[in-house]
Amino acid sequence: LDDVLHAAHVLDKDPTVRCLILTGSPKAFAAGADISEMKTKDFEDTYGSDMFAHWQELSRLQKPLLAAVSGFCLGGGCEVAMMCDMILCSESAKFGQPEINLGIIAGGGGTQRLTRAIGKSKSMYMHLTGEFISAQEAYDSGLVAKVFPDDELMDETLKIAKTIASKGALSVQAAKEAVNAAEELPLQEGLRLERRLF
Repeated sequence: LDDVLHAAHVLDKDPTVRCLILTGSPKAFAAGADISEMKTKDFEDTYGSDMFAHWQELSRLQKPLLAAVSGFCLGGGCEVAMMCDMILCSESAKFGQPEINLGIIAGGGGTQRLTRAIGKSKSMYMHLTGEFISAQEAYDSGLVAKVFPDDELMDETLKIAKTIASKGALSVQAAKEAVNAAEELPLQEGLRLERRLF
């Protein structure tokens, strides 16, 4: 993920870039964190190093970041997708937080972001059973914005990115800031922020 973070920071500062897209392969957006790397760490190591804290940088970019998800989007991969401003996916996409199957829990924001996106009951189901949900279930639950046929995902994602890029850069940045703040601020504070940004 370090390479992705570096590229995202470079593109975020480039004035000619107005919208970013993060994608994987047709078979998997990302199947999760590197388990072999985590096997050698104990609780003290992961807790003391705040292991996944740097991942949060993706959610702090100024420019919109779209996740184009095809195939498996699991564990840390699902957490990374949820750090993006919008998730678009193909019909073959599968989302999950299967960490429970390894005797651990999500560590990169899954328990918090998934719950905010789809509600407590569905999030709890996914976290406690380790089961995946389909693209249609993800759409119906509000996790993803749009579902496209597999062979149209990237073309449709590029169209959406071009639409966003055609809007005023400051208004896009302000809208992104206000919408993201809605997940963290009480309503009256969020309304105050919106009025200030308007």
